[in-house]
This record gives sequence, C-alpha cells and structure tokens, in this order.
Amino acid sequence: MTTAPHPAHGVDELCAAGSKLYERALREGRVRCADADEVPCLVDFGLLHPAVRDLGWLEPVAPVVALHRLLRTSEERIADERRREARLATVFEPLMRIDGRHTAVAPTINILNGRQRINLAITEAMANADEELLAIQPRSNYGGQRGGMPRSDVMDRDQALLDRGGRIRTLYQHTTRYLPFILARYEQLRGDAEARTLDEVTDRLIVVDRAVAFIPANEDGTLALEVSHPALVAYFATTFDRLWRLATPMYPEAVQRPSLNGITARQRAIASLLIEGHTDAAIAARLGLNVRTARVHIAKLAAALGSESRAQLGYLIGQSGILEQPAQER
Repeated sequence: MTTAPHPAHGVDELCAAGSKLYERALREGRVRCADADEVPCLVDFGLLHPAVRDLGWLEPVAPVVALHRLLRTSEERIADERRREARLATVFEPLMRIDGRHTAVAPTINILNGRQRINLAITEAMANADEELLAIQPRSNYGGQRGGMPRSDVMDRDQALLDRGGRIRTLYQHTTRYLPFILARYEQLRGDAEARTLDEVTDRLIVVDRAVAFIPANEDGTLALEVSHPALVAYFATTFDRLWRLATPMYPEAVQRPSLNGITARQRAIASLLIEGHTDAAIAARLGLNVRTARVHIAKLAAALGSESRAQLGYLIGQSGILEQPAQER
C-alpha cells in the first residue's frame, strides 16, 4: 500500500503528525529516523537533527533555539525587502519629479459588474465622443429598456452625440424590421443615424469613436468588458464594418430583400442552417424567431422545393443551388 505524500506546509502551520512526533522527541530525548520518514518537515525545518553518536536516531532542537533561528531568518528577509524598497525609491524619486503630462495611459481591459455600472461606463464614453457610435443589438436587447436603462435616457444620450456632429450606425437582426418601436426610435432622432439588419448577428457590441468598445462577459448581461486596447478596438470596428456591408438597409431607406426562384432570403438563411444539422429550436434562436415561426418558414421552404421529409429537404437544398445565390442584394 502506497503512503500518501506529505503535504507541503510552512513551519508556522506545523502538521498534526509532525507536531505530535516533535513533542514525543522533546519528552524522550530522541526518536528513530524511521519514525520521521512520514513527516520529513521536522528535519526540513531543523526541528530534528541526526544524533552525533548514533545516526539511526534523531534528536530534537530546543524549541527556544528553533524559534530564535526562525525569527532571525524572518527578520533578515524583512530587512532585505526594506533595502529593496529603499533602492526602488532612490531610482524612481527623481523620475517622479518629471512632468508626466505626455505619458501614455496603458491600454486596459476593465470588467464592469452590474447593468447600472455598465450603462454608466457607456454613458461616460459617449459623453466624450464626437465622431461615431457603432452598435450591434441582438434581439435579446429589444424592449422598453436597454440593459435596465430607460429608453428615454438612451435616446437623449444618442441625440447628444448626433448634435455634436457624430453619427450612429446600428445592426439589428432582420426580425427587428417588424417591431414598430425600433423604427419609431430612428424617426425621433435628428442627425446622421442609420440602421441595417442581418439574419444573424453577433452578441451585443458597442464601439465609441473607435477608441473604446463594450462587449458582454456573461450570458445574462450583468458583466461586461470595457476594452480600450487599440488593436482589439480596431478588430471590433473592422468586424462591424464588414457585417455592415453585408446587411440590408432598414433606415432611413428600407430595402426589400429579393426572392430568388421563389425562395426568400429568410428561407435561404434557414436552408443554410438546416444543412448544418441544426434543430428547429436552434435555427429559431440563431435567427431571432420563435420556434413556431421558424417551422412555418421550414414548411414553406419544403413546399417550394417539393420535399416530403426532413432528410429529403436537406438533399434538395444542396441540389437546388439556392445557397450559391447571394443572401443579401441591394
């Protein structure tokens, strides 16, 4: 039977087995070497040492001697740290007298905890912005409040940016086109504000002046990352730009997506997910639909292609060539 390895610990947290053997050594004057095999900490810490006359035995070091030695070691370590602190202070003291107004602030990634803190950070970033706001708003963010912030406050925040000459570009899922309050929001804004839609979008993204970005850090939106690293912010902005070019205009001028050979753009999006093997529920979630609506579209797609089963539908999608057609045309 293999003996469990002795757990690592410091001398200030002497293990129970070691404490018991050390007490026995103090009472009896010595213990056999074999007795200390399972508690090597006593020898390691200098509490037991080999007997001069018989190396098969270990003798205890007096507690007062061991304590004095350990305290002296601790004091020496503290003295070394204080000398290091003094050296660092000597090096940096003249540097701190230099005017640091031209020094750069290191790029950071901050974790924002709570919707109120997230919205406050976004509001602060937008208060200092005068160029643009890029935003991706998935379906989960629709409603009377955005992340717990009243819609009127969001409108005021956006309008302030537009009044300073900035612009707003927002990407939504295509199902947004049928939500009247979304369109009403843009009709109330005065300035350079545009919105486009895609069948699928990423999770929420906000980029302010291409200087700072906000992305979710958990599923329920109570944690977010505030990113100000230039490379990462540039990556997010480039991703947005590419999605924007693929998207269908919704405001200020809506564009109707064309049907090709009787297959709508929505049905093509569903077809691409079907041949990937996604379930009806997964397709609905990806496209911002409820399951019932997704199944209606699947049934229409099957009827258009003359399919009588799910397996046959996948085959007919591949044979039809509908996925080779551009999904978005403007």
